[in-house]
Amino acid sequence: MNLKCIIFDLDGTLVDSEQLGSRALIELLPEINESLEVLTDRYHGGKLAEILIDIESRFQCLIPKDFEVVYRRRLARIFEQALQPIPGAIEVLAQLEPPLVDRICIASNGPLAKIKDALRITGLADYFATNLYSAYEIGAWKPAPDLFLYAACQMGVGVDECIVVEDSPAGVEASKAAGITVLHFSSKPVEANSKTYRAFSDLRELPKLLMKLQQMDSPNISS
Repeated sequence: MNLKCIIFDLDGTLVDSEQLGSRALIELLPEINESLEVLTDRYHGGKLAEILIDIESRFQCLIPKDFEVVYRRRLARIFEQALQPIPGAIEVLAQLEPPLVDRICIASNGPLAKIKDALRITGLADYFATNLYSAYEIGAWKPAPDLFLYAACQMGVGVDECIVVEDSPAGVEASKAAGITVLHFSSKPVEANSKTYRAFSDLRELPKLLMKLQQMDSPNISS
């Protein structure tokens, strides 16, 4: 494989933010009577607007029109207090340079301001510079393929010259729909599919996986 670019998801892949997002929802919406873990698992990698619609339906509550603004402010405060990089993220990003890979970027369902804050707080910002792509920029969210296709185009690479590193089912589905090989970072068992090279549970495994990909003619083989 002629690997030129790695497209990273952010939340749950490079920064440990998924439960923090659920924490903000629980703090702001007392009608929610589920645990942090259950809520996080249900809404993992989802679009906020769709999450709020589901919460209204399931918990029979009316969410104010300005809730997203309030939520983003609360989440930003929680991030400043508690956000951490995923174990191994800094170590791995420091290794991602030629000849292993030419360039890296972020493609996230979150707003650009949230992406920048998360990278700054966790010390990851310098690795990505301005190579940050948000679903809000193009009006299309995972599991649609548009964001990954947009990121590949902006980075000047073809879909056969990049891979996606993702933790959410929505992100894996988006990668498959875009025709991009995806490495599924997950602590849970993941069903293999024709566009997933493999699932892995420790981010520090990534450089070895990339080396293996570079040696293969066709990476679209599960193992």
